Amino acid sequence: MLDIVWRAVAIGIGATVFMDVWAIVLNKAFGLPRPNWGLVGRWVRHLPEKVFHDDIGQAAPYAHEKALGWAFHYLVGILYGVILVVLAGAGWVAAPTFLPAFILGIVTVGAGWFLLAPGMGAGWAASKLPNPMLVRALNLVSHTVFALGLFSTALMIR
Repeated sequence: MLDIVWRAVAIGIGATVFMDVWAIVLNKAFGLPRPNWGLVGRWVRHLPEKVFHDDIGQAAPYAHEKALGWAFHYLVGILYGVILVVLAGAGWVAAPTFLPAFILGIVTVGAGWFLLAPGMGAGWAASKLPNPMLVRALNLVSHTVFALGLFSTALMIR
């Protein structure tokens, strides 16, 4: 049992690394901005007081917000790895297939669209940003990369 838990944690970490590498590729190849984990950390820090902000950039800064944002990012990735293993089962860990990882990867877009984006002031599904359709498309692609990371990491450690 403990072996499966550690594998689930590793799968979540590996998938999150895949997503981070993808963000670097998008930045280097197309000049797209990398995620600002500092502002995510600021949002996490303010969660006990308020979930939805008009503009998280206007909220009081927190000295360790960047570290908190990165930690939160990886904790969420780990949580998703554990959810995948719980839902797909130990058999999936022994013989991973892409479809369960892909379904979870796409479902997790909802957390960004309906919690994180409005929580930080970007509106539902980034509706308040200058180009929400581009942001949504990039979110779907990034979470597909996350799914590839779930699957690939599971293959590597089976």
